[in-house]
Amino acid sequence: MEEITKKKLQAIACKVRMGVIEGTYCAKSGHPGGSLSISDLLTYLYFAKMHIDPKQPEMADRDRLVLSKGHCAPALYATLAQRGFFPQEELQSLRHIGAMLQGHPCIHTPGIDMSSGSLGQGISVACGMALAGKLDNAAYKVYTILGDGEIEEGQVWEAAMFASHYHLDNLLAIVDYNGLQIDGQLSEVCSPEPIPEKFAAFGWHVIQMDAHDFDSIEAAFAEAEQIVGQPVVIVQKSVKGKGVSFMENQVGWHGKAPNQAEYEQAMAELTAQLQELEG
Repeated sequence: MEEITKKKLQAIACKVRMGVIEGTYCAKSGHPGGSLSISDLLTYLYFAKMHIDPKQPEMADRDRLVLSKGHCAPALYATLAQRGFFPQEELQSLRHIGAMLQGHPCIHTPGIDMSSGSLGQGISVACGMALAGKLDNAAYKVYTILGDGEIEEGQVWEAAMFASHYHLDNLLAIVDYNGLQIDGQLSEVCSPEPIPEKFAAFGWHVIQMDAHDFDSIEAAFAEAEQIVGQPVVIVQKSVKGKGVSFMENQVGWHGKAPNQAEYEQAMAELTAQLQELEG
């Protein structure tokens, strides 16, 4: 990836992270940790990969995205705001009664393709979308993002079997592998490892990437584009809370909003990162 493109994406991802902090702080609730770990991925998808149009959010030939780990909506909302689907100011009303942006994605929100949040269900809906695309001979791709803790759900593996059986090569799943879930370390709660080998056993083409390196991200998606006849899963190794020093690799930030002092520190760190990228 050219350096100028990489820096542009890094700057956007930094702004997305700022949106995550802004939204969860204003809501006094939410899930910043896992939102920060997928901010680079969402930036790449919405600014470098997906066929979408903020002016026509429901156009028939758009690529679809299902955030199966729907509790990480703050990152998706911040990305959609950066992309122009709705004003940045909406982030400040996250989770407020009557506001557009609720705690989990709602299909009535511009840019949201599926109401999600009950873990394990999003990938099943993504499979349905992909099969519909196949039956319609449509060109769109379907992307779905899962948490590593989420894949402890049995429904995920039913969907994995379904996708392989129907050769859904227009489906691309990304597992956000940060090693932490709400109750602790993935390895201690109910380990789904080895993750790549399990998906391979279900008939998927497996790719691994660094979730915070845009060269690695670009290479992974380029490889995915070459696969025909089977679904693809990208297992991205990520850092929960990425970009905010005191949140990184801390399970306590799975579902806790920053207080004022923490908000100010997080925003100061991210502002410094952004200034370095844009300087």
